[in-house]
Amino acid sequence: MDAYRDPARSASDRARDLLARMTLEEKLAQLHALWLLLSEDGEHRVRSDDPFIAASDPASLRQRLSRGLGQITRPLGTHSVEPRRGVRALNRLQKLLVEETRLGIPALAHEELLVGLMVRGATLFPSSLAYGATWNPELVERAARAIGREARSVGCRQGLAPVLDVSRDVRWGRTEETFGEDPYLVGALGTAYVRGLQGPQRDLLATLKHYAGHSSGEGGRNHAPVHLGWRELNDVFLLPFEMAVKAGNAGSVMPAYHDIDGEPVHASRHLLTEVLREGWGFDGLVVADYIGVSLLYQHHGVAADRAEAGALALRAGLDVELPGDDCTPALREALDRGLVTLGEVEAAVLRVLLEKLRLGLFEHPFVDEGAVSLRSPEAVDAAREVARQAVVLLENDGILPLDPARGRTVALIGPTADDPLALLSGYSFPVHLILSRQEEGAAGVVTPRAALERALGRDRVRFARGCHILERREAGAPVFPGDVDTGARLDRASPLSRSRALIPEAVECARGADLAVVCVGDLAGLFQTGTVGEGSDTDSLALPGVQQELLEAVVAAGKPVVVVLTGGRPYSLGGLEGRVSAFLWAFAGGEEGGTALVEVLTGAVEPSGRLTVSFPKSAGAVPYYYDHKLKSAGTPVAFHFGTRYPFGHGLSYTRFAYRDLEIGPDPVDADQGELRVRFTVENSGGRAGVAVPQLYLRDLLASVVRPVRELKGFGRVPLEPGQAARVELGVPVDMLAFTGGDGRRAVEPGEHEVQVGPCSADLPLRARVRVAGVRRPLGRAWRMTSSFSWSLLPRG
Repeated sequence: MDAYRDPARSASDRARDLLARMTLEEKLAQLHALWLLLSEDGEHRVRSDDPFIAASDPASLRQRLSRGLGQITRPLGTHSVEPRRGVRALNRLQKLLVEETRLGIPALAHEELLVGLMVRGATLFPSSLAYGATWNPELVERAARAIGREARSVGCRQGLAPVLDVSRDVRWGRTEETFGEDPYLVGALGTAYVRGLQGPQRDLLATLKHYAGHSSGEGGRNHAPVHLGWRELNDVFLLPFEMAVKAGNAGSVMPAYHDIDGEPVHASRHLLTEVLREGWGFDGLVVADYIGVSLLYQHHGVAADRAEAGALALRAGLDVELPGDDCTPALREALDRGLVTLGEVEAAVLRVLLEKLRLGLFEHPFVDEGAVSLRSPEAVDAAREVARQAVVLLENDGILPLDPARGRTVALIGPTADDPLALLSGYSFPVHLILSRQEEGAAGVVTPRAALERALGRDRVRFARGCHILERREAGAPVFPGDVDTGARLDRASPLSRSRALIPEAVECARGADLAVVCVGDLAGLFQTGTVGEGSDTDSLALPGVQQELLEAVVAAGKPVVVVLTGGRPYSLGGLEGRVSAFLWAFAGGEEGGTALVEVLTGAVEPSGRLTVSFPKSAGAVPYYYDHKLKSAGTPVAFHFGTRYPFGHGLSYTRFAYRDLEIGPDPVDADQGELRVRFTVENSGGRAGVAVPQLYLRDLLASVVRPVRELKGFGRVPLEPGQAARVELGVPVDMLAFTGGDGRRAVEPGEHEVQVGPCSADLPLRARVRVAGVRRPLGRAWRMTSSFSWSLLPRG
């Protein structure tokens, strides 16, 4: 038996033995993917209608596959295929690779796993922004475990998730893919997601993206250049990735499309090798964002051709080109031209082989088509629970919760009230296929209308659409800036509907009911097939289309109005925030989003979601985030600066009181100390509820300018009326570190203010604590997370 085929040997020994047997062509074949339409009969073909990859005739494809293949791109997630048939087609490809190539190396299949497994029939989970609003790492890990089980059942061994971008500009279309605007919260939830997805054996690779700073592009525009100094990049945008690598053992990282100060991330040896591998000890695969290597010569202009682009990325630290093989075959030419060395090529190949062996692909290359498991009760329950805990109650004058027993009639109004796609994110399967002009049903999605009629009875719910956001979902917009002639006019017409024809009917519907529930928001869709999502950025935080006019007309009808916002970014209500009776954000709640929303509206579930992105007052206030610098407001404070609904905000149907703050030790040792923060939170209202205590610190004196406050701890505490709990958080002194003038993260002695409360703008408990000692740079291993515990206090 060849040594590499012997499972009794170590993965490292097997990988080295296999590498020594490979020709150059076989080595290069492991460094790219192919995006194929797989067939059960083995007549696979390259996607011919996609800008990401060139077409290929069957004979040349067969020849390319005879050398082996590193990855297969989204074998079930590219088109609508019945999952068992898709698995049979994938098995047929693996059979060719394992049995008909010289060395029998199986391919690694990857899929999108951001809001569930993105294939036909899989569970449709809420958006990442909804995950964030739960403030619940345990629930996020549970959801990711369910997604990982579905992925494994169809042969997916690498998932292109989670997104660890830190939201800085909510005009960015991919805001919906983020966990929020705080780096520690993003890191904590992202690490939980990685753990759930990968499992303890890391037999499925989570892929951290988009490394790094992707959410900080000019004007909130997709792919736009990023202007960041090293300190902000390290402390804000790299921190979640570092946490997921070190604390979550993430198996893969995907660099972002943009450049930082002129250096494309796909060509950054500093970020991909010096920081990621050498600095953090990352031992997995670095995979390109789709055609990210090609963009080095096509858009960024830092490479002359395919060979130079491939060499730049490989030397920077990239392992696998996705989704196809535009540049990797040209590495033979790059070797001849001295642009890359054979040792650099083999180092990447070795990492690919090692990961395939660790994953067990050599022993288990095929998938049991009889074991495909999608939409299990456990998965649907997890999706529903995320949707429940995510709903954020922003305003409430007492109208909520609605009591079903009171018999009131409800006018349900709005373009998102009965549209299943309005509850789905851009990386959900039905929405994603719009870009390819394909349709996939979303009949399993419970809309607000369906859920409200089920809860109240159809005779008590009157529906009127009121307006459209998009009357047609059209594909065909340019995907990349380079797809548009630089000399062409760029005044493309907006596809938003401007028709007001349905508004009078909605007003009459409201007048004939006891109250109105108005559902507004956006529609996810990639590259302008929607109003939010990848490539669907905005210049305004006004509700898309004529929804503001609809809302104003319904409010003017004189009945109490409850506004439900769904979608992927915060929007302004044009000054109506203080005039409506209630205002909730339900995000893109997934297939159980309507159920969860109505449970919160009727009080069957207590609202416990908290904002993880602030609502800027207007687009003029953007970028706005709670952890800004003091001078960010301008001097004097700009009228447009700030937010009505800040990070951490969220109401309940009860009230919570905070008291009895204790901190210690004081001072905290700068070397190995831990700050202990204790306080009491009490449910002082008349209903059960969930408090979400938040701990912030403000560095009062430092060697560089510091934010006004930073989140350092949080948790959830369920309390019955009159119950109180003693909460304790432990914050390692390492978490007070920041990147100083020497470019290294370090703990500095000095004074900090401890701030505790229900949100970043409501922190009633405050005290000061001193860090004592000498400045201490952090090493590779440092304490990255705080602890949170609570215990009930005796009544009375």
